[in-house]
Amino acid sequence: MTEAVTTGTARASRILAQTRSVLVIDWPSRDVPAALAGVAGLEVTVKGGPGPTDYTVWEVSDGEVVTRPLGRALEHADLVYCHRPFSELPSIIAMAQGLGARAVWRQSGLTSTGAKAPDGCWMPPGESQQGRELTAAAGLNYIDDVYIAGAARTVP
Repeated sequence: MTEAVTTGTARASRILAQTRSVLVIDWPSRDVPAALAGVAGLEVTVKGGPGPTDYTVWEVSDGEVVTRPLGRALEHADLVYCHRPFSELPSIIAMAQGLGARAVWRQSGLTSTGAKAPDGCWMPPGESQQGRELTAAAGLNYIDDVYIAGAARTVP
């Protein structure tokens, strides 16, 4: 099991190291967009609702993570992160392709016991495999076994 975790962590670190911009679609805690913007220094945009103008930028100003409305959809993102039900994954993959993203990073917010946890990354094995297959068919990388905020803290 340690080898699989190491492999997932290495893949996650490699993808984050190649990322400059992230679209975040929902999150289990504020730690996700805050760590991506504040610690990793990435360009972070949050899709906060179903409307075409429901986008907010998270950025660092005077050493603090602040938000401001963007008011329009993004044109490009290197990575799409989501904390959404599996049933929404096909539309998220399509959005990622349209943005020119290289990867989709999905987080359940659950532990292996099914308990809610902001850093939880447990997925039912069949669901995880199906997510990998869907994203691979779309030409995208897929991560669902590493907490993105934790990974953001380890990328140089």
